[in-house]
Amino acid sequence: MTSQPYAQAGVSSSAQAESGSLAEPKLPRVVAIGGGSGLSTLLRGLRKHVAAPGAPAAGAPALISDLAAVVSVTDDGGSSGRLRQDFNMLPPGDLRNCMVALSEEEDLLAQLFSHRFRSGGSLQNHSFGNLFVAALTEITGDFALAIELASKVLATRGRIYPVTTANATLVARMDDGEWVRGETNINASQKHIAELMLDPPDPVPLPETVEAIERADLITIGPGSLYTSLITNLLVRDLSAALVRARGVRVFVCNLMTEANESLGLTASEHILRIYEHTRAPIFDYALVNTAPFSAETLARYAAEGAAPIVADVERIEALGVRCITGNFASEDGVVRHAGCITGALLGLAHSVPARKD
Repeated sequence: MTSQPYAQAGVSSSAQAESGSLAEPKLPRVVAIGGGSGLSTLLRGLRKHVAAPGAPAAGAPALISDLAAVVSVTDDGGSSGRLRQDFNMLPPGDLRNCMVALSEEEDLLAQLFSHRFRSGGSLQNHSFGNLFVAALTEITGDFALAIELASKVLATRGRIYPVTTANATLVARMDDGEWVRGETNINASQKHIAELMLDPPDPVPLPETVEAIERADLITIGPGSLYTSLITNLLVRDLSAALVRARGVRVFVCNLMTEANESLGLTASEHILRIYEHTRAPIFDYALVNTAPFSAETLARYAAEGAAPIVADVERIEALGVRCITGNFASEDGVVRHAGCITGALLGLAHSVPARKD
């Protein structure tokens, strides 16, 4: 049975008052796990509702007491890949995007961190924010501390953690048995991914990451590339175990479109099953899945790239023990992205669903 109680939700009446009491409700802690543009898009919506001392949350009601992003660090292409090779450091690109998403969008510093040099020889195509993080890493000798300090410079409303500080490389077994090493090579392959792993195989997470997951009231995974933005995080030692024992509501935010070798032809339930194959345990309570149709123009544009809308096979999702929330979660402004209403759906869950018991 499809469930839609929170598809357009804000805060439920039960969250606004307890047993008729006028006491202020406890604002939830939120952890968002992922990478790429999907995570930064989600964070941009959540940021507006983060409570900040002495200041309103960007004109929106304060509905989140604490927001943490757990970000993948296996990118080896573009500016991040060059810095990773030249300085033997972790790739800063996805983390930088999350910092910008959690800062005030109009802030000149946020624009500066997003700026890419259009010329300048070796500087060309480098992001200023990536170079800033690289400099802080050299100064402090600590990549995680560099991210923390850069976040303070941008006055982010939320904390940002690399999923691990180990210099791990993605390795994929493709559907024909071939092994492909490196995220860029995996993405360039025309074959489908059968299994993903990290080298070295047991990188450890930051203690702060595990603590944030254990204390969270709401944990989101997705949207993002199935393997290289989502599953890559869950391969880090103890991350899946932390999600299994987490008391907060665990939500899978399904992508809108399939993606090349990552999810071509996979339905929404099959995305969940691929994740479970790597976590070896169920980790979701809810799934948010778009069921609204796309325009013919959008469908044709994505079909030319070999992509199509992800099928919302609701009954199969719920057969996995995952409650499905469906609705119109898509925006078609040039590029298909999740619409702002997804924030209301997630916060409705955070405020309305009791924590799971141990």
